[in-house]
Amino acid sequence: MNILCTICARKGSKGLKNKNLLKINNKHLIFYSIDQAKKVNEITDIVISTDLDIPQNELKKRKLKIFFKRKANLSSTKAGKVPVIRDALIKAEKYYQKKYDVIIDLDVTSPLRDVKDIKSSIKKFLKNKSNNLISVCKSRRNPYFNMVEMKKKIPFLSKKFKKNISRRQDAPKVYDMNASIYIWKKKYLMSTNKIFSKKTAFYEMPYNRSIDIDSFHDLELVKYFMKWNSRLIDVDSFHEIKPTKYFLKENDKK
Repeated sequence: MNILCTICARKGSKGLKNKNLLKINNKHLIFYSIDQAKKVNEITDIVISTDLDIPQNELKKRKLKIFFKRKANLSSTKAGKVPVIRDALIKAEKYYQKKYDVIIDLDVTSPLRDVKDIKSSIKKFLKNKSNNLISVCKSRRNPYFNMVEMKKKIPFLSKKFKKNISRRQDAPKVYDMNASIYIWKKKYLMSTNKIFSKKTAFYEMPYNRSIDIDSFHDLELVKYFMKWNSRLIDVDSFHEIKPTKYFLKENDKK
């Protein structure tokens, strides 16, 4: 089985300027995802789809090269994720002279994922014989309990349940798509732009590995978790994060 990993990054950003090339701990953001992919034996090849000028010396160190430049129409703010990944797949098959069965995309702005997350999501995807898989984390808000919409300037609850809910714990479980890992069967990827189907699987990750960088605040959170994640017990929401000395692993308290 041939598995292609796509790493997609474009110029510009409305939140953080050129965030895909920001440096964290003296390392460009894009290389966190690339280095994770390189450690996953299940991945056959890696393709980078970008219009950025990525440091060639860093690519050479990793025995990678960018063999095409993403077209302008796929680099705009209006370009969707699926057409970009589909384009990268077509170009990779031509370049590597092979056909791929599965495509996995690692979002550059989600560097906190662990290699074990990638391996486990691939394992679940193949075991379930899914069309595709998305990574998620427990949501910090719930549309059945504390999310509202506005109609004629009047707020109303986003989703209604069959009974009134007075506690968040009683609401149906909901999840955030954490924009970290996406997996497709090639046939499904080439046939539709839709993310969801009856055969869509999900892989759950903890909050401290699910921050998607879209603002300066997100960037600072990522820096914090990069410092502490190797010593943290997994946490499912920001509200569960306690002072450091209380949520370090037992061995680190000594």
